[in-house]
Amino acid sequence: MSRRLRIAMIAPPWFELPPRGYGGIEYMCSYLVDSLVDRGHHVTLVSSGENGTKAHHVRTYDTPQWRRLGEPMPEVRHAASVRRILDSLDVDVVHDHSLVGPLLAAGRAVPTVVTLHEPVTGDYGEYFRLLGDTVRLVAISEAQRASAPELNWCATVHNGVDPAGFRFQRRKADWVLFLGQCMPHKGMHTAIDAARAAGVAIRIAAKCGEPAEIEYFESEIRPRLDKDVEWLGEVGGERKKALLADASCLLFPIAWDEPFGMVMIEAMASGTPVVALDRGSVREVVTDGLTGIVRDAAADLPNAIRLAAQLDADHCRKAATDAFSSDLMAERYERVYEAALESGHR
Repeated sequence: MSRRLRIAMIAPPWFELPPRGYGGIEYMCSYLVDSLVDRGHHVTLVSSGENGTKAHHVRTYDTPQWRRLGEPMPEVRHAASVRRILDSLDVDVVHDHSLVGPLLAAGRAVPTVVTLHEPVTGDYGEYFRLLGDTVRLVAISEAQRASAPELNWCATVHNGVDPAGFRFQRRKADWVLFLGQCMPHKGMHTAIDAARAAGVAIRIAAKCGEPAEIEYFESEIRPRLDKDVEWLGEVGGERKKALLADASCLLFPIAWDEPFGMVMIEAMASGTPVVALDRGSVREVVTDGLTGIVRDAAADLPNAIRLAAQLDADHCRKAATDAFSSDLMAERYERVYEAALESGHR
């Protein structure tokens, strides 16, 4: 693409970019922003807290609002701030990752692209159905898009990472890893049970601070902890990268139709195969028998863990580099922006 664009990238208000620990949307935005800047575009990132990206930055909150997750006001105030900020900017396109922000798209003279990061069911799907053609929607997997084909989709763009930013390692440890959020739909208890049945130790790195997360931990996880089940809490940065590189496999036994799953491609970039249950986008990301083992039932996971130990780390790394790089993600979003501009507002 020869045209250099002025892009306003709107992140949610909960975590800074890149996040210090948990934050899949924020990691994705960070990779996208940096790759777009590297490709010659001028990106203004609107977010809360400090900025660790290459973009010009305007903040809506001095500190990230993660302690208020679940409250409506941080999102509402964030959107109101974004409106004022955009009035002072000269941009070609707005790319919004927030929840409330797309409500304001109809009043803009430039097109708004919205990446949907949640399952498009229930109120969330109905919300974007009601917004109609005021926003151009991007799915992060074909599985997500297929669940609500009537929405105003303009593209499907898989999330990406910068493989060079991860520690590639062929020699693996003798334990498996769960990395994510301490919630039932992420399948942490299933991961523990599968590792125990396979006779391997498991390390668990997970966000656990909200009331629902703590309740799940106390009822389902704490009773399962022992010498072979190590609780690490929330991790980020180099510690996270070291865990991903060392693990013999990443366990991803989700119990919901997750639209994507950044941790899968982060593991692959580290040369680590993924053992997953076949829900949501899993088969779009993991190639069974090559970059991981995908099964239909939790009862099949212990054997899948054993099989994953035989997979080639180089195949995992190559898949992350060839199919899920942040540069490829940025290239695909360039096409989305260009199509939005060619079609005019909306």
